[in-house]
Amino acid sequence: MISSARPAVQPRVDVHPTYDVSYGPVAVELAARAGLILDPWQADALDVMLAVGPDGKYRCFEYGEIVSRQNGKGAVLEARALAGLFLLGEQLIMWSAHEYKTAMEGFRRTLALLRRLGAKVSDNLYDVGGVPVKVINTNGEESLERLDTGQRIKFVARSKGSGRGFSGDVNIIDETFAFTREQQEALLPTMSARPNPQIIYTSSPPLTGDTGPVMFALRRRAEAGGDDSLGWRDWGVDGDLDGLDQVDLDDEDLWAAANPSLGCGRLTIEYVRRERRTMSAEGFARERLGIWPREISSENGAIDLDHWQTLADRESRRAGAVAVAVDITPMRDRAAISVAGLRADGLMHWEVIEDRPDVDWLVGRLVELKAKHDPVAICIDGKGPGASFITALGKAGISTSEQRDEPRRGDLVVTGPQDMADAFGMFVDAARQSQGRHRDQGPLTSALAGAKTRPCGDGGMAWGRKGSANIAPLVAVTLAHWAYETRAHLIVEAGAPNIW
Repeated sequence: MISSARPAVQPRVDVHPTYDVSYGPVAVELAARAGLILDPWQADALDVMLAVGPDGKYRCFEYGEIVSRQNGKGAVLEARALAGLFLLGEQLIMWSAHEYKTAMEGFRRTLALLRRLGAKVSDNLYDVGGVPVKVINTNGEESLERLDTGQRIKFVARSKGSGRGFSGDVNIIDETFAFTREQQEALLPTMSARPNPQIIYTSSPPLTGDTGPVMFALRRRAEAGGDDSLGWRDWGVDGDLDGLDQVDLDDEDLWAAANPSLGCGRLTIEYVRRERRTMSAEGFARERLGIWPREISSENGAIDLDHWQTLADRESRRAGAVAVAVDITPMRDRAAISVAGLRADGLMHWEVIEDRPDVDWLVGRLVELKAKHDPVAICIDGKGPGASFITALGKAGISTSEQRDEPRRGDLVVTGPQDMADAFGMFVDAARQSQGRHRDQGPLTSALAGAKTRPCGDGGMAWGRKGSANIAPLVAVTLAHWAYETRAHLIVEAGAPNIW
């Protein structure tokens, strides 16, 4: 199915991978058969959400639609869930909301569409074009189940453990403003074994600057760019709630731009005018214009994110020797390789060169990098998840130095707790003092935004894995910086190395 044309109405922020093919149009058609006629912006959301690559996998592993209340984002989810159940072969679709009543509203609306699609056979059993679908109404187990294939749409209220024990093809996160990192950590691993998983976020903006950490992290990733698995559409007006003196809250053109369903039947200009008269300026800006609060981060103050952006240089490259480092996630579902080396201007160059799913490719790629670039060192955390690769690397010809003070090029450097604390301090100091540049890569910025810290070594600190997002790219860059600073001067140069 070829991608549908883009409508005239567009969100202010529209970031997504390129694509040629999408299941969006057939999802829109199925919804119409159930009596759900989607607005152009809703059809466009499905088009991006259900775009696939040449391998048939979703182009957007993560997709976010951020739009003010009562615009009809729930209809997008209903159409997406029906498509997964009847067209796309998805075995389990987990639809979760912050509150039970919101999850049940999604259940009731989707059930109403099912009833229009099929004929009632008996209590809680429907025939949809020859497909038997059972409706389960048990409190806490609300779901729709195909009896021929066992496929389900399950509706749940989120808790810290919601989703554990399930292997879902799709996780729908309604009310993402209330989605916590703990809930994310319970849900995301359930998708790792699925052949074509997807996670969908829908929400209005976070309520305050110190809530909604997952949403803020997603927004940073979208703004940083470079993440070819993220789709992100935000209809809200630019700015933040602390700067409302810069926004004309009475500008009805802004109202229309931030509310794609204004005038389509669900939302009228007369009602929005009443909201403006009744609500506070901040409430109207947040709830109707989709303006975000300014983020207040209590998780990571090691490197200010605004300052980090001043260090971005997409053309940055090192001009001499290089150190390589590797890190993997605790779930062993992703690995990153990063490098560090001096630029021609004497500043440090930081770059993530691999950030890929799984870990089976890791040893072979490091062997390739060693042969091609003859690095001053290859570094790995001796107490981290990657330590299990030390033996395999040794067998592949990447082993530790026999003498620490006289290392050979390409030797493996295995860090201990004090080394990790030293690496953290050296990297943070270099970043704060603007002594390095990075290539504005989404995975690295996202890792920094979501990283926590922990005590390490003799009174030092290190990046903390517990409660953090995927920080493997950040840990690898930190280790590469440390390895270069502590090893490069010990290596006798034997000719100019290759340039990346």
